[in-house]
Amino acid sequence: MAMPKPGPGPAASFLSRLFAVEADEAPAVAAGVLMFFLLFAGYFMLRPVRETMGIAGGVQNLQWLFTGTFIATLAAIPLFGWVAARAPRRRILPWTYGFFALNLLGFAAAIAAQPDNPWIARAFYIWLSVFNLLAISVAWSVLADLFPVAQAKRLFALMAAGASAGGLVGPLLGVLLVGSLGLPGLMVLSTALLLGSAVAARSLQSWRDHRPLRTDDQAARRQPLGGNPFAGVGEVLQSRYLLGIAAFVVLLASVTTFLYFEQARLVELHFPDRTDQTRVFGTLDFIVQSLALLSQLFLTGRIVQRLGIVVLLTAVPVVMTLGFLWLALAPTFAVFAVVMVMRRAGEYALARPGREMLFTVVPPEAKYKAKNVIDTAVYRGADAVSGWVKTGVDAIASNPAVVAVAGAVLALVWAFTGWSLARQQKMLAAGGETRVLSSPLD
Repeated sequence: MAMPKPGPGPAASFLSRLFAVEADEAPAVAAGVLMFFLLFAGYFMLRPVRETMGIAGGVQNLQWLFTGTFIATLAAIPLFGWVAARAPRRRILPWTYGFFALNLLGFAAAIAAQPDNPWIARAFYIWLSVFNLLAISVAWSVLADLFPVAQAKRLFALMAAGASAGGLVGPLLGVLLVGSLGLPGLMVLSTALLLGSAVAARSLQSWRDHRPLRTDDQAARRQPLGGNPFAGVGEVLQSRYLLGIAAFVVLLASVTTFLYFEQARLVELHFPDRTDQTRVFGTLDFIVQSLALLSQLFLTGRIVQRLGIVVLLTAVPVVMTLGFLWLALAPTFAVFAVVMVMRRAGEYALARPGREMLFTVVPPEAKYKAKNVIDTAVYRGADAVSGWVKTGVDAIASNPAVVAVAGAVLALVWAFTGWSLARQQKMLAAGGETRVLSSPLD
């Protein structure tokens, strides 16, 4: 008679109850956490340097950097679309990360040769802004491809905690190592972390290979998606659901841009020294990532399981509406810092996992192609447009309260859009993913 398999030990049972992770999911969660940790550690190691480079060119010129980032993003879309059409789904991430790794090594060599060249600094600012969205988008595409809705609700926030942990460790590594390694050395280290993230993603794919969602799942992920490099644009335009996600991202990016410009203005006003500026940016990053990490570990998963993703998609916009109104009444750096921390921590802990769960009900091609268009071109396009709008509002009305009231209106519309998308996602999850792109503007 076969002996019964031993159950999980007390420690495993405790962790399972604490984080709602089943025993056979533990390797996948570990790989997902590691993938995000290494990716974000490398990115956040370089982020404070990027912010300082942005201010160095003058706050009044930030809209030009945003416009340059948007143009670079448009150039990157067909390149990524070409890769997504021809590479097997399981190889899209390693090919993309390998390309970015070569870019980083090139910047390391250029800055080592000409450390004070302003055009290299501007190019790096734009490149890191494109890399940030595209690399993170691809990582989330892999998760949306590998996990169904039920698992996503339990595990996405927990795996995203790796991103927050990386966001904590990255700035610390930068501060500790920049003196000995210099900026080129930090870029080489970031390259190594990026490649390590690709290895973790490969481990995640292997885990799913042994637990296929369908009989043809493993074979399908070994095949290219096909189509043309611009297919993602058509998919977005033909689906009301994807257009709704695009609108959500536009509103998110617009609110973020308004706050970003105010951050640059207030930091420049109160902290004229570059060292102090970098220290302020690093401190804000540390606080944001700490709050996001705690929320992702102990709060987000429980919220979505009990209340659904509607809370994830509406909580931050509602809080931002109140935050902008607070700024209109008290436009000080202290109030701004609180609002900025709430926005960023809330986005990482709530809005981002909720937004990624929206893609669990779309076909595989949309998870990579359409999602990439929304996460990059739509996001950076909204950045660029809202940057010029913010500049125009500042020119017309110098009173910060006007900007704050405009931000409150945007945030309120953002909240309504999130509520509508949550309802659609629930219906699509109940009816099956094939309905999403079954007809134009379905």
